[in-house]
Amino acid sequence: MFEGFTPPQTPLLAVDRAALTRNLKTMQDLCDSHGVRLRSHGKTHKCSTLGRLQQAGGAVGLCAQTVGEAEAFVKGGVTDVLVTAPPPPWGAVRLAALARTARVGSVADSAEQIERLGAAARAAGVTLDLVVDIDPGTHRTGCHPDDAVALARLAASTEGLNYMGVQAYAGHLQHIVGLEERRVADHAVCAQLAAMVAALTNANLAPEVVTGGGTGTHSFALASGLFNELQAGSYAVMDVEYADCAAPGGGSWPFQASLFVAASVVSANHKSHVTVDAGFKAMSMDGPPARVASGAAAGSLWRPMGDEHGMIIHPDGLALLRGGNFVEAVEKADRDASVPWPADAPKAGGLVWLQPGHCDPTINLYDALHVVAEDGSFERWAVDARRVS
Repeated sequence: MFEGFTPPQTPLLAVDRAALTRNLKTMQDLCDSHGVRLRSHGKTHKCSTLGRLQQAGGAVGLCAQTVGEAEAFVKGGVTDVLVTAPPPPWGAVRLAALARTARVGSVADSAEQIERLGAAARAAGVTLDLVVDIDPGTHRTGCHPDDAVALARLAASTEGLNYMGVQAYAGHLQHIVGLEERRVADHAVCAQLAAMVAALTNANLAPEVVTGGGTGTHSFALASGLFNELQAGSYAVMDVEYADCAAPGGGSWPFQASLFVAASVVSANHKSHVTVDAGFKAMSMDGPPARVASGAAAGSLWRPMGDEHGMIIHPDGLALLRGGNFVEAVEKADRDASVPWPADAPKAGGLVWLQPGHCDPTINLYDALHVVAEDGSFERWAVDARRVS
């Protein structure tokens, strides 16, 4: 993996440029073939360089989850940003200021938010796009579908705002492992959304944009005839969490893993495992554990050993360490002459490559992506929307 590339330090976040390029083209081609706009979600990568690449490849713009992300993306050259979570009270003025240099939109799920965004836009002498955020069952943000018409009418009549349509992002569906269960759940969301779009149309508030969907439901959204804008993000890099789910189109995923963490073996004193310099601070743990991609025997597992360290457990060591007292099991195996030292275990100073369990929060731990070409050369792309609010 990454032949010819020597990480300048570890742990380090690396991106396979060829795989990334294929992923971006695959999703853009899928959207284009269905006549659906792609608005890639920047919260995945928080990198304006990657955002510009997505927009240059055909994406209409980026989604941002926070006001600070939107500011970083626009500063980095992205020309069209939609903030996909209702902004806090202090965010309206900052979004209005941002709209002086780029096309900026925001979702809202209450009358207060709409009025606040409109007032900020008027004071700044700009127009903000406004998308009504609908709760599709996540119960995180979004108005009840029954309130959509009233909020859309308010947005359409508020000076300073350009009522664009509705957002229905079903985040709770994206990682349902079973394909049929995810399909049925998505169909129910779409049926409810279709009824709401019909109600808006009957009220002379037909949405120009119906935006939502994600990597885990992209095929459903594209085939629905309902969404005309897709908000997928993880497709660019993928992770273990998506690898463990059935692809929404059936068969294998059309996107490849392109994101990996390089870890160095810093200690190799035990038969059961070696220790690497990638622990909790190098890998988000809100999803499944990172997966060993290369640099260790097939079947090896990574597990955290604290803030700075992780272990790479050799397949032969799994039985030794299963259950009971970890310390005692390791010491017993090390003392037992009948237990061999694995010949194919990583050596001290060696590299082990790990695929993150959940890409978004893992990327958020790093200052940069090291984007590696096939010849081993690399570029450093700042994760410039990371430390912003």
